[in-house]
Amino acid sequence: MNELDQIWSTMLARAIDAAHASGRGDVADYLTLRAANDLRREAGVRWLVDSLIELGTTRQAAAAGILIHRHEPHSFNLGISNITGTRINLSKGVRCLSVEAGWTRTPADGFMRGGALAIARLSHFGIPKLTEQLHLIPVGDTPDWFRIVDGKRGESFHADDIAEHFRIFAEL
Repeated sequence: MNELDQIWSTMLARAIDAAHASGRGDVADYLTLRAANDLRREAGVRWLVDSLIELGTTRQAAAAGILIHRHEPHSFNLGISNITGTRINLSKGVRCLSVEAGWTRTPADGFMRGGALAIARLSHFGIPKLTEQLHLIPVGDTPDWFRIVDGKRGESFHADDIAEHFRIFAEL
């Protein structure tokens, strides 16, 4: 969690306490839901980013000269929405595998369709057909990443799928 997210978390906790103290249970409930969703978003984005970093920091990756660059905070556009979060670039020569992941932070940023808690984009420099858009969707108590194909939810996205993107990047 970066410093801005920590400040936001503290401010949200204070706002929840103030809403309870003033008898505004409805506002407190909304803010509590927002805080819970933020934790789910952070965990989902962290899993995606950490999984890629883990693949990029193996002994074989280091021997192959793969470099990792992290950009945080990072903003990217998806449709008309502005997504704020993290970007990870794995690079080797001119090849690059990027993961951008985050969520809209303010009403001016737009909204995320399909009930998404967070959005991610995986892209291979120079191979646009391999680009994938993912949505973090609540499924029961645990959110899960799903591929978005032609604007609709597709299959779920797992660690094996990240490994396949890494394999394609590393073997080209």
